[in-house]
Amino acid sequence: MIGAVARKLFGSANERRIRAYQPRVAAINALENEVAALSDADLKARTETFKKQIAEGTSVDDILVPAFATVREAAKRTLGQRHFDVQLIGGMILHEGKIAEMKTGEGKTLVATLAVYLNALTGRGVHVVTVNDYLAKRDAEWMGQIYSFLGLS
Repeated sequence: MIGAVARKLFGSANERRIRAYQPRVAAINALENEVAALSDADLKARTETFKKQIAEGTSVDDILVPAFATVREAAKRTLGQRHFDVQLIGGMILHEGKIAEMKTGEGKTLVATLAVYLNALTGRGVHVVTVNDYLAKRDAEWMGQIYSFLGLS
């Protein structure tokens, strides 16, 4: 009985975890118009800016918000796809090294671009594993457009 009342008041443990990501989602969304106004060259230049910040000691967590906003805009320009808020949360979860379960068609491949880009900025490399050769090839070509646009290989 008490547990049910607590869940009603505060939400389930999972709902509380998801809510914890909302401030960063709001911050990414707040940057959307500013990032959308950048030229292609200025958007691409953000990659080098982020790399420099990391080299100077800034943590990847500290640049997550502007980096995710950058990837979102690059995806809109290259693929015509915009990361939804739930996909931003999925990217944060992947960045933390956790597993984010998503159903077919919910954009797992697009979600991965967020964490891949952010962690690739360190220069240590990022590996993406998928279930078969067909999907590996398809996704590398498809999402590779974002990485190429932003100056990653």
